[in-house]
This record gives sequence, C-alpha cells and structure tokens, in this order.
Amino acid sequence: MDKQVIRIIKGDITEQEVEAIVNAANSSLLGGGGVDGAIHNAAGTKLLEECRTLNGCATGEAKITQGYDLPAKWVIHTVGPVWHGGNSDEDRMLARCYRNCLKLAAERGIKTIAFPSISTGAYHFPIQRAAEIAMNEVISFLNDRPVFDRIVFVCFNDDTFSSSNRVLNERIK
Repeated sequence: MDKQVIRIIKGDITEQEVEAIVNAANSSLLGGGGVDGAIHNAAGTKLLEECRTLNGCATGEAKITQGYDLPAKWVIHTVGPVWHGGNSDEDRMLARCYRNCLKLAAERGIKTIAFPSISTGAYHFPIQRAAEIAMNEVISFLNDRPVFDRIVFVCFNDDTFSSSNRVLNERIK
C-alpha cells in the first residue's frame, strides 16, 4: 500500500475537494448535530429530501446520496455505535462503518473519500481507540483492494488530529 494515499488533516469535512465525504449520521439519516448537522446544512435541503427516501440506516451500515451543494459529489452516510464502555460490540460495529463505507465507495468507482472521526463526538467513543480501528480498517481494505487514490481523515480538533497521526505513523513505517 502506498502510504501517500492516506492523509490526516484538521479542518471542515464539508469543504473537502473529494468525490465522497462520509457522514457520521444518526439512524434516521435526517440530520442532527456535529458532523451530521454540518453536512446537512452545507448540502442544502435536497439532501434531507433524498435521505427521507432511504428509510434510515442501521448501526455499522452505509448508504449513499448525492452531495448537492457540497464540493463532494457523494455523501456516504454511516451510523457509528454509541460508546457503552466497550462491552457492547462497539469496536466491531465501528470497524463495520469504515469497511462498509469503503466497500460502497469502491463499488461506485469513487477514488477519493474523506472520513470524519466516526462516533467520537456525541457518541463518546474513545478517540485513540477509534483512530486505531479506523486506520486498521482502511489499511486492511487498501491492502486487499488498492482502489483509492486518496483517503482523507478530516479531524475537527487537536486531540483527534494528534491521535490519528500517531496511529497512522505506528501502522505505516
């Protein structure tokens, strides 16, 4: 795997010049706070209209919509797990989020994708643990299917940025 494919930045996912951005959505897919609210606000009302036709999304699954007013052509919505102390299958469900987003993007021929830190905001998943799961899933997927030109982790704050960088540097030497 070419380590130049994975990038970690601090910024706003709604401004990324990629083909698809990932929305850390709630199960209704009808908007909410954090990343979800920011994406819905930036994409405009047509995103909500399309999301209403999807009948929600289960934790760990992924669904795709158009990006509407976003720079990205597509939004891949995934529902991360709520942290309950680590004994409720949270790690496996978070891994499924990343895997299913990558699979859906690859099926659509998407070559560039941006991820937020799924479940680490309102769902309280520990940032370091989430970063490890995210990097493991992305690196594993790329090793099996090197179909992406660029995968960007867009971090909202310094803690997420430093944790993600630390984990990536440990995984790719």
